[in-house]
Amino acid sequence: MVAVAYTVAFEGVDARMVEVQCAVAPGMPYFGVVGLADKAVSEARERVKAALNAMAIALPSKRIMVNLSPADMPKEGSHFDLPIALAVLAAIDILPKDAVEGVVSLGELSLDGRLMPVLGALPAAVAAAAEDKALLCPKACGAEAAWVGATTVWAAASLGEVVAHFTGRQPLAQAQAGEVLAAPAGRDLRDVKGQERAKRALEIAAAGRHHMLMIGSPGSGKSMLAARMAGILPPLSAGEALETSMIHSLAGLLSEGGINRARPFREPHHTASMAAIVGGGKGAKPGEVSLAHNGVLFLDEFPEFPRPVLETLRQPIETGDIVVARANAHVRYPCRFLLIAAANPCKCGYMTDPARACARVPLCGEEYLGRISGPLMDRFDLRVDVPPVAYTDLDLPATGETSATVAARVDRARAVQAARFKDHPKVRVNADSEGAMLEDIATPDAESRALLGRVAERFGLTARGYHRILRVARTIADLDGAATVKQPHVAEAVSYRLSSSAKG
Repeated sequence: MVAVAYTVAFEGVDARMVEVQCAVAPGMPYFGVVGLADKAVSEARERVKAALNAMAIALPSKRIMVNLSPADMPKEGSHFDLPIALAVLAAIDILPKDAVEGVVSLGELSLDGRLMPVLGALPAAVAAAAEDKALLCPKACGAEAAWVGATTVWAAASLGEVVAHFTGRQPLAQAQAGEVLAAPAGRDLRDVKGQERAKRALEIAAAGRHHMLMIGSPGSGKSMLAARMAGILPPLSAGEALETSMIHSLAGLLSEGGINRARPFREPHHTASMAAIVGGGKGAKPGEVSLAHNGVLFLDEFPEFPRPVLETLRQPIETGDIVVARANAHVRYPCRFLLIAAANPCKCGYMTDPARACARVPLCGEEYLGRISGPLMDRFDLRVDVPPVAYTDLDLPATGETSATVAARVDRARAVQAARFKDHPKVRVNADSEGAMLEDIATPDAESRALLGRVAERFGLTARGYHRILRVARTIADLDGAATVKQPHVAEAVSYRLSSSAKG
């Protein structure tokens, strides 16, 4: 007697279909699981036996063999418990084989038969929809999986409910998608006293997803400015929300099955390991660069991060994805993030203050910012000096625009870019444009070209730097509502490229 159930194995955000085959044959009593299973999957047989025993279902005194096919694909995680149980129950004729074959299932079994929540319900639902199958998952995962909307999702609290459903005694109700979570109240940009140039750069960065580096003494407001980026970014589109939520589902970050339309804001500490930043560890899990997909990655004290960690950012900044390569796995995760970095001008932080600077000025500043390699520095479109604010200014009333006013301009600029790139699904904002496309949308006029020539000759611009200036100029033009890029747009873009603290 052979029965088949279906589940998934995760390779990054992709869920690969796995056929769970169960054969019951005469022989000495035995229950085995094969198919390149890790420890958690191998232990499933004990949880399945205990759960069936709790339901007063006795396994036959025969040889029971479960094979996870394809056998050369690594299988990890406790979510294989439920499909193994379904395959066994179908093989011993307790459940109808055709009904079990029509669903993709995942879930961890407790010893008393309850179904425990597992990671990855959202990408599993996407895979089930692609195979034209329903999804069966634990009750706690149902609201999350139902967001896909392209397939039927059944969510059960226990193995007993699953058996009752398949035998027709008590069919399960379809799971309903969770609520769209309200975005937390953002901090207002108007709370920042002074720093008008930095606020303007923040707006440009948000409008075109341009990477930004802020350099200033301690307490000048760099972290305060970065924290307000979330308040001026537009909400995630439906497609972006699904992309981001699939990654967060694998990381166990979705709350009560709700989908969040606010853009992610990740701010790892500078002691974070390379695996924490780019992904890795057991199962090659997503790192901070992927958890920030479609959102913001804020790295404070940027030069304090280990040099190897910083250098790993160069490739994902350019390509928008990261490959976590391990001996037994090569996993690709998307990671189109907006990088906001903040740094002090030197180790002590007071290089620009003659009264407080150390005796090693300016050498200390060159050594400290020298921890950021030239190729990595070249990838920052905006470089902004953030000078200290006089304490007398802190008592003045709040000035400048609110986050809502700036967000409205950013949203209009993003809408212009969405229309511009509607025929290019991989390009969403100006920062993604390159080559002939960039030349079409940001061709400099004669005056702008002459300005760029002088800048390139004076400061030794790289080809990447030249193109990044054009991208920023295009975004500034979009914020102004201009159809073409003019000299003032290019001049402002150049000014952000050549800050006094970090030229290149």
